[in-house]
Amino acid sequence: MEILKKIWSYITFRKDPGSEGNKNLKMMHGINKISILIFLIGIVVLLFKCSR
Repeated sequence: MEILKKIWSYITFRKDPGSEGNKNLKMMHGINKISILIFLIGIVVLLFKCSR
């Protein structure tokens, strides 16, 4: 159950209060979040185009 909470907090962009990271780790997480958002936008666009 703890794993699902961590995954959900990552998807909803919440910070884990117990984690400390360096600058590189924070940048990596930021890039991953941007990639997830772009992927989701692409899926929505594809669904929209296929429904027309």
